Amino acid sequence: MKKKYNWAILGCGKIARKFVQDLSLLDNAKLYAAASRSLDNAKEFANDLGFEKAYGSYTEMVQDPEVDVVYIATPHAMHKEHSILCLEHKKAVLCEKAFAMNTKEVDQMTEVSRENNTFLMEAFWTIFSAKFIKVMELAKQKELGQLKFVKSDFMFNADFDPDKRLYNIDLGAGSLLDIGIYPIFRSLMLLGKPTSIKTMAHLLSNGVEESILMLFGYKNGEMAILTSSFASNCHNETELCFENGFIKFIREPEFPILMECNGVQEEIYIEQTKGMGYELEAIHVMDCLDKGLIESPVLPLSKSRDLMEIMDAVRKDAGIVFPKHD
Repeated sequence: MKKKYNWAILGCGKIARKFVQDLSLLDNAKLYAAASRSLDNAKEFANDLGFEKAYGSYTEMVQDPEVDVVYIATPHAMHKEHSILCLEHKKAVLCEKAFAMNTKEVDQMTEVSRENNTFLMEAFWTIFSAKFIKVMELAKQKELGQLKFVKSDFMFNADFDPDKRLYNIDLGAGSLLDIGIYPIFRSLMLLGKPTSIKTMAHLLSNGVEESILMLFGYKNGEMAILTSSFASNCHNETELCFENGFIKFIREPEFPILMECNGVQEEIYIEQTKGMGYELEAIHVMDCLDKGLIESPVLPLSKSRDLMEIMDAVRKDAGIVFPKHD
C-alpha cells in the first residue's frame, strides 16, 4: 500500500484551485493545509475544497510537522522566497512555473534543496501529459526525417490592470513568464537549447511585455518561431515541420494530434484522464518521494535551469527588465 502524503497549498488563487481539484482525485494525497497571507482567504479555500487546516501565515504552515509536500502557487516573483522557506523546513516542494524570475534564483533554490536533502520540482504538468509524451514519441519516427521547424503559440486576451498579477511588473508580469514559457519549453524538449535568439516585443508604458515574438536558431540549421500574447486570441497550435511531413497539435486533450508522413495523414486520439492533467505531476512527485529522491528524473532541476536560461536570454534581447530582480 502506498504512503499517503499530506499536501499543503501555499497561495490560494485560481491555479491552486484547479490543481487541488485534480489532487483530490488521488487516493494517496490528503488535502491537509491551505495557507494564504489572509486567514479568511485560507479558510474560504480550505472550506470550499475540503482541507483540514487553514493558515494565515506561510511560516506557520511550514512549521506544521504534519505537512509533507507543499504546492506553491504564488506569483513568479515570490517563488524563490517561498520555495526556500519550505525547503529549509524540510518540506518537499512542487513550485508553479515560471520556476523563478531568473537563472540566479533557480541556482539558489537548487542549492537549498541539496543542502536540505529535500525534494524540489517545477510544476510543469505538460511533460507528464499523455498527449505531449505521444508527440515526443512520434517526433522520433525515422520516416519523418529531421525536424526542421517548431512553430508554437500561446495567446489569450487579458484586460490591462497594472494592479493585477499579469500586468504588475513587481510580480513578474508579462506574457513571457506566464505563457510564453510553454512554446519555449516545447522547443527546448524537441530541439534543445538554441544557439541564437532574436525577439520582437511590445512593451506597455509601465515596462510590462504584453506580446512577444521569438526566433530561435540551432547549430544544425533548425529554427523555432514562438509567440505569446495577452492581446490576442488564437488556436494556440504547435506545428512540427520535418523533412517528410509534419505534426500538429493543441494542448486540449480532446483534440487529436494530426500527423502527415510522406503524404499520408492520420489523426491520433489520446485517452483523456479524469482530471485536467495537474494530477499527473502530483502522482510523479509522490512516486519520487516514495523512492527517496530529491529531484525528478523526468523534469530535473537542470532542465528547469535550461528553460530559465533561455528566458533570460529572450528578456535581454527584448529589453524586458524586472527592476526588483535584475
